[in-house]
Amino acid sequence: MTGCTRRLTLALLLGIAFAMPAQAEEPYDPWPGLVQDIFSNRPMNDGSAVIGIEMPYRAEDAAIVPVTLRSKLSPGDSRRIRSITLVIDRNPAPMAAKFELGPDANVTEISTRVRVNNYTDVHAVAELSDGQLYVSKVYVKASGGCSAPAGKNIEEAKARLGKMRYRQFAREEAPASRVREAQIMIGHPNNSGLQMDQVTQLYIPAFFINQLKLTQDDSPVLSMEGGISISEDPNLRFTYVSNGAKRFRAEAKDTDGHVFRNEWDVEKPGT
Repeated sequence: MTGCTRRLTLALLLGIAFAMPAQAEEPYDPWPGLVQDIFSNRPMNDGSAVIGIEMPYRAEDAAIVPVTLRSKLSPGDSRRIRSITLVIDRNPAPMAAKFELGPDANVTEISTRVRVNNYTDVHAVAELSDGQLYVSKVYVKASGGCSAPAGKNIEEAKARLGKMRYRQFAREEAPASRVREAQIMIGHPNNSGLQMDQVTQLYIPAFFINQLKLTQDDSPVLSMEGGISISEDPNLRFTYVSNGAKRFRAEAKDTDGHVFRNEWDVEKPGT
């Protein structure tokens, strides 16, 4: 083969190579690794008839994105939801919270607010009394929520640290119904560790509520193991069935070892 022929052949091959469409890389999906890390690779069943997850498709504020988790089990289903794990796949610490549901409280709905750091899938994994895991997911467009500056200055946050409020909401059921809808709010900066002090330009250390237990008298209603993805001033709204208790109690702990406690008269909720 002459030099001219070789050059012509090489040119043709290069032309073909550049003319071929480049193969798009498969987008990285962190979920399989999270199933291994968080759930020890346990089998995941379709949760579309078990657990619902509602979030805005495009968040208005990535630092306070509302999320609602709702049981979809039919009234005749003998199983119950033991726990719900909320996973924000592309957050720096993906496991946002794990909720343990009291065995007799019949919690069917939980709402809170979370930080979302990137466009991401968000998974809700329910563990049922049959020992199986059931998963549902939504996709959320938001970014920068974990590094967004705190809404309150340091002194204001200190003044509110650990302060709790308990509220109840009217339900459409008959007055005799024991189903209650309530809300717990806790004053706490819930620093993610990714936020920067605007004065010193140094990162603010992570400092957040990592445990919360709610009881009616001493009977468990709901507990939460929280992480950096729960928004500033943690806020939980939920439904439960009253056992006739007169007092509702809350106990929270944070990563610095503070313990906050409060209780309220069920019939006269308030600060």
